[in-house]
Formats: sequence, structure tokens, C-alpha cells
Amino acid sequence: MAKSALASSDHPSSGKPSMRQRIKSFAIDYVRQWELQTMVIPGILFMIVFCFVPIYGLTIAFKSYTVIDTLSSAPWVGLENFKIILSDRYFWDSVVNTLAISFLKLAIGFVLPIVLAVMIYEVRHSRLKKFVQTVSYLPHFLSWIVLGGMMITWFSTTGLFNQLLLDLGLISNAQNILLDANKYWWIATLSDIWKESGWGTILYLAIMAKIDPTYYEAAKIDGAGRLRQIWNITLPNMKMIISLNLILTISGLFGSNLDQTLVLMNSQNREKAEVINSYVYRMGLAQGDFSYATAVGLGVSIVSVILLLTANKITSKLNDNQSVL
Repeated sequence: MAKSALASSDHPSSGKPSMRQRIKSFAIDYVRQWELQTMVIPGILFMIVFCFVPIYGLTIAFKSYTVIDTLSSAPWVGLENFKIILSDRYFWDSVVNTLAISFLKLAIGFVLPIVLAVMIYEVRHSRLKKFVQTVSYLPHFLSWIVLGGMMITWFSTTGLFNQLLLDLGLISNAQNILLDANKYWWIATLSDIWKESGWGTILYLAIMAKIDPTYYEAAKIDGAGRLRQIWNITLPNMKMIISLNLILTISGLFGSNLDQTLVLMNSQNREKAEVINSYVYRMGLAQGDFSYATAVGLGVSIVSVILLLTANKITSKLNDNQSVL
């Protein structure tokens, strides 16, 4: 009786493959593609060591941890750190700054790479197209240390920006706008867009390069102009990659560019420049409150996952129930 049951479970017609069949199939696939499979092993080990093993460290969010403790010896405090977060005014200030900058980047920085990619794709002169692509990609390869230093120099009272405005007669007195907290949100948004917009066009250009040119030829025969072709052919073919980028952007609303913030933030604009990542950095490494900083990071990560799943659900509804992720 037991043998017949075992035999029926291993039989291909029983529906689900058995564990033995799965292992055998995996072994066959591994041997057939051993070169590619072996290349994946370092990446898997990297994820295990640097992504999964540190998850145990999240327990200090529920403990009172100090540098003289170990992860196991630190006393448990339950949700005390999270209660402190809810009453911390400086944390909520960083949340407001983070969301303000993120929504500005979403409103401007999400659309601009799409528009730029379409404009580059429509350029017929190959040399001009390569030149525009190179110039737009270049800022991405410069670190924020370099770009931040350039911006600090440009926006100083004797810098290029003020001298240009003085020469044009738009201002009468030079002022360093990086010291003006009320202008920081726009400075952070526009500088990030300047740095990353060109790099963001790569995926869109790759998708557009795969569009069948006969679609455009048929549209021309029907009398459609360039704008009509872009609206009815180019953009619909980019729908899935646009949805994917939108999901990732929405899930990262509570994230922010720490490098940019640390370079551009100063004592004068900290009120508007402090974001969640820099707040966690300051509380954890500068002030040594590791438990509190971990609790903030854990809470933000949970909210980001919720935003990711929500955005995926909404976009799947808009894409005829086709899930992007």
C-alpha cells in the first residue's frame, strides 16, 4: 500500500512533481549550464552575508543596545524605541522634508527622463544623438562629493551663479542660496534631476529601439504626425517599463540621497535639509543611539514595502491586471 502511494506520488501524471524529481531536474539544469550557474554563486553568497545575516541585527530595535553590549546581552525594551519615535519632533521634521523632496522628484524627475528619451530617440543625426547622450549621462558618473563641491563653489557669494545674476541685473546683492533653508528643497530636487535624468533614459531608449519600425511606417501612411506617433506607438510600447519605474519610485518615497544631503546640508539649512536617512545616520553613528536609529530604519522599511505592494497593485489594475513585479 505504501509502495503504491509512493509510486503514484513520483509518477508524472500525479500533478505536482515530487521533491526527488525537482532535485533531479535542478541537477540536470545545473550541469547543462554550469558556467552560468557558477557565476551566480558569488552573488548569492554576497546576498546571504550582507543582506540576510544582518537581519538578526534588527533585534536591537527592540533592545537598549550600547557599544559595550552584544546583540544577545542587550536588555529587551519592547516597543519603547518606537514610542519615542512617535513623540520625536525632529524625526517628523525629517519625514516632512523627505516626502517634500521625494514628491518634487516624482513630479519632475519621473517625467523628465521619459521626455528626454523620446527627444533623443527622435534625433535623426547620429553624431548629435551620441553627443546629447554623452552629455546627459556624464553627471551620473560624478560622485556627490565632486558635484557638491562644484555647487558650493557656484552658489557662493563670489561664485558663477551670483556673478551671472549680477551681470544680468536680476539681483543687486550676492547671496549664498545654499544658506537659505527655504530654497533647499528645490536645490536638492533640481540637482538630483540634473545628475540622474540622462542615466534614467537608458532603459527607455532600449525599449524604443526594439519597437517594430513598420508601426511608424503604417502610421505615416495613415497621415499621423510625429507627435501622434509618439502618443499612439512609442509611449504604449513603454508602458510596462514606465510602470516598473513608477513602482520603484513610489516605494522609495521615504528614502533619500544621503550623499547629497551630507554634502549640501549645513547649519543654516538643516531645518529643511534633514531627511530620514541623514537623521538615522546622525542618531546612530554621530550620537551612538543604535537602537533608536535601527527602530527608525525598520519602521521606514516596513512603510516602503507597503508602498511597493500598493503601487504594484494599482499599476496592475491600470495594466489590465498584469502585475509588473
